[in-house]
Amino acid sequence: MSRRHVPAVLALVTGSLVAVPAQAARAATVEVACSVPDLVEAVNTANGTPGADTIRLARGCTYKLRAPDPVHPGNGLPVITSKITIDGRGATIERGGHGKKVAKFRIIYVEKTGDLTLRRTTIRGGYATDCPAFPDPVGMACGGGISNNGKMKITHSKVTGNTSASRIFAQGGGIDSPGSAGGISDTEVSGNHVVYDGDAAEGGAAGGGISNDGPLTVTGSRLTGNTATVTPRTRSIAFGSAIISFFGTTIRDTVISDNRAFAREGIARGAVANGIPEEFGRLTVTGGAVRDNVADAPQGVAQGGGIANNALMTVTDVKISGNRAVAKDGTARGGGIRVGPFGTLDLKDSHITGNTADAPNGTAQGAGIDNPEGGVLRAEHNELLRNTVTAKNGTAQGGGLYHAEGVLRPGSTTLERNTITHNRAGDGGGIFKASGVLTLNGDVVRDNRPNNCAPSGAVPGCTG
Repeated sequence: MSRRHVPAVLALVTGSLVAVPAQAARAATVEVACSVPDLVEAVNTANGTPGADTIRLARGCTYKLRAPDPVHPGNGLPVITSKITIDGRGATIERGGHGKKVAKFRIIYVEKTGDLTLRRTTIRGGYATDCPAFPDPVGMACGGGISNNGKMKITHSKVTGNTSASRIFAQGGGIDSPGSAGGISDTEVSGNHVVYDGDAAEGGAAGGGISNDGPLTVTGSRLTGNTATVTPRTRSIAFGSAIISFFGTTIRDTVISDNRAFAREGIARGAVANGIPEEFGRLTVTGGAVRDNVADAPQGVAQGGGIANNALMTVTDVKISGNRAVAKDGTARGGGIRVGPFGTLDLKDSHITGNTADAPNGTAQGAGIDNPEGGVLRAEHNELLRNTVTAKNGTAQGGGLYHAEGVLRPGSTTLERNTITHNRAGDGGGIFKASGVLTLNGDVVRDNRPNNCAPSGAVPGCTG
């Protein structure tokens, strides 16, 4: 569900400018010196000129925005309202200054009429405290670096060190894209933060790196070192530390690594997460890797260290490794992947290796994959290898896979030609089936510790 239904989400230049008459205006290219006033002037001129415009920044320049746009103070640059290409040529646009007195604003906002292509540019240090695309409820924040409500294409760029923070609901620490079209390619989205700093359980933080309520394609990029956090002990939810998808999203050949969701006494969920259980909301991940991400919820619930699927998702040829779901004195579910009660996951030709679910003094389930509440999992020709579930002084089940039926729907797990080996747990080293329907079709389940499947006889065709 999108931020438009927040309660439902949480219940579940110097240069030459050539002036021409408007009727004869054509696409223009403007060279901008290493000067913020010149950059601002170039954007304003491009907005006011018919046709597409290209703004070429000074090579290697850092444009420090020390004050927000006077017309729209939630943003640093003037709002993008027309078709504009910003070619940074290695330049950086950042929120400048130091200390608490520095104004808080995102770097770029693209209005519905806007069409931005950003290339070879670093966007850094933006800080969103509002949400222009969805101003109701007041106090939401989205898109710390860039907020796109129109069309956006980002290529060969870097979006880093941006923040979206709210006492109501925060989304998209680096990039927020509810617009009609969004594309990100060959770009690094790193070190961004989404923060809920309110004191009510109705709050949340989603999409440390990227959030989207509109169609989005991410190709050949890196989403790394982003975070989603919520106020401790509010029982709020931090999810999608790398990316949260509320609309149809395609991710290809992208590395998603070292992202962290943290919620003390709350819910921490997935570096990759989604939330619309309809076909138009399908999230498709092909190629690339989801690795070394963490969902950490002390005295709470950690769900899906790598991927937390609660809608429709297709994952093909992805390496899902080294992810962790951690919940000291709580519940850890799905070190690599967690399928939620509304989730349907088609998983094929992927490697789920070396993931962990750990809950000291608590309950840990499904280090590789967890399908515990009526989700639908269809897994074909995957490898589940060396995943480990642990819970010192607690319960640890399903090293490779954990399955149980749900309350809202029975759910099912259908396996075909998968290899499930060398996984570990307290019980059900390969597979633990608590209840419901789980079927094997030509799968190899062996060499797991302390046993392959549990309880004994619960998984037809599995022995040892």
